[in-house]
Amino acid sequence: MLRVAVPNKGILSESAIAMLKEAGYTVRRDPKDLHVVDQQHGIEFFYLRPRDIATYVGAGSLDVGFTGLDLLLDSRSKAESVADLGFGGSTFRFAGPVGQFKNLKDLEGKRVATAYPHLVEDFLKAEGIEVELVQLDGAVEVAVRLGVADAVADVVSTGNTLRQAGLEIFGPVILQSSANLIVAPNSKADHMQLLRRMQGVLVAREYVIFDYDCPAELVAQASAITPGIESPTISPMRDTDWVAVRSLVKADEINAKMDELYELGARAILVSAIHAARI
Repeated sequence: MLRVAVPNKGILSESAIAMLKEAGYTVRRDPKDLHVVDQQHGIEFFYLRPRDIATYVGAGSLDVGFTGLDLLLDSRSKAESVADLGFGGSTFRFAGPVGQFKNLKDLEGKRVATAYPHLVEDFLKAEGIEVELVQLDGAVEVAVRLGVADAVADVVSTGNTLRQAGLEIFGPVILQSSANLIVAPNSKADHMQLLRRMQGVLVAREYVIFDYDCPAELVAQASAITPGIESPTISPMRDTDWVAVRSLVKADEINAKMDELYELGARAILVSAIHAARI
């Protein structure tokens, strides 16, 4: 059986479980369940702490895992990412007291608090900057106020939490992270079906199907509006002056594309949701 690690809590857990369910796998019903066997698909799911998943997969104890790119890099695991899953996005930045830091060089010899010491250490090492890292498990933004650090490196969304702590962001982005599907190094387990299903879920979420009637003489222009992934499907109609067109369109472009097609001369424009896909 394919052995898969799934985050047991938090946004990564909720989104990973939702993807697996959409892909047709058996998922846990009780949050207390730590192990679920999907006999039909020959797969076992182990629900683990998000921070531990890269370690288990990297050691080969499990074949595949869902985890954040940040956690993968911070673990220094040998696991390999095979897909960006498009959820759990986060941005890592440096922050310090207002007006005290202007660029990375100002960090030289300073104390930097973070919950991701290896990630930050590797980033600063590549920049040629040495600091004293202070590892914390959470509430990193209060480290400066409490006197245990001169600056922090943490996840930033709006920046409001940092500002409330009297800090401001400086320097470059450390990392843009999101959830990844990772596999064990040199694994002989076949994870391709799981990967294809995850990619199918992403496509089904990102695209819709456009069907419309188009004057034959305007097909080239209509195809430019809805090029699809490879190419739109063009089918003849009883009226030879018209053709039927089917194509994939990004879901966030639905109304704009409908407006363009209608103004061009297309009619009977219909939009359908995708429940599953293999591209």
